[in-house]
Amino acid sequence: MLPSQEAAKIYHDNYKRNSRAIGVLWAIFTICFAIINVVVFIQPYWIGDSVSTQQVGYFGLFHHCIGKETDNRELICTGSLAEFSAIPSSAFKAASIFVLLSMVLILGCIVCMALFFFCNTATVYKTCAWMQLLCAVCLVFGCIIFPDGWDAEAVLELCGEETGKYTLGHCSVRWAYILAIIGILDALILSFLAFVLGNRQNDMFLEELGPDNNKDFAVSRIEVQDRRSDPRYVAVQRFH
Repeated sequence: MLPSQEAAKIYHDNYKRNSRAIGVLWAIFTICFAIINVVVFIQPYWIGDSVSTQQVGYFGLFHHCIGKETDNRELICTGSLAEFSAIPSSAFKAASIFVLLSMVLILGCIVCMALFFFCNTATVYKTCAWMQLLCAVCLVFGCIIFPDGWDAEAVLELCGEETGKYTLGHCSVRWAYILAIIGILDALILSFLAFVLGNRQNDMFLEELGPDNNKDFAVSRIEVQDRRSDPRYVAVQRFH
C-alpha cells in the first residue's frame, strides 16, 4: 500500500496528464470544425438538382449556378459576397451573414488558443467555450433561415413551381447543408467539453493550493497554541 500523500500525488499527476490529453484533442477537433465551417460557407452545394429536375444547377448561401436552356451542361454562375445585392433572396443573405459570423467566431477561437501561453488556462477554455456556443447558435439561425428563401425566382426556375418556403419541390438537399447541421452538433459538443476542461483547471488549481493551505493552517494553529501557553497570555485572560 502506498502512503496517502504519495497516492494523492500519483492521482493528481494522472489527472493533469489526462486533462492535457483531452485538451489537445479538443484543440485538434476545434481546428477540424473550423475547416468544416469554412467549407460550408464557401461551397455552393446546399441544395441542387435531382433526377426530377429539367435543368442542372445548385445553390449555396451566396453563390448559385444554373444550366443554360440551350446547353444544359454549361452552367451560368452568379452571386458573390462582393456582389451582395445579387444574392437571389433576402433569406439567403441573412443566412450568409449568420454562417459568416459562425466562421469568424470559430477562427477567433483558434486565435484565442495562443492565450494559453499568457493567460489563465481555465479562463481561455471558458472564453473559447462561449465562442463555440455562439458559433453553434449562428449556424442554427443560418440553417433555419436558409429554407425561407426557397421561393426565390431563381430557385423556382430550377426546382419547379411546386417549390416554396421550406418546400424544395423537385430539388434535393446537398452535402453542404447536411454538413452545416452536423457542424451545429459538433460546436455544441466542443463547447460543452471546453466548459468541462475550464472547470477541471479550476479544480486542479485548488488541489495544488490545498497542501500549502493546510500547512499554513497547521502553522497558525501551532502559533495559537504557543500563545495560549504563554503565562502573560493566561494572566491577561484571567484579568478579563
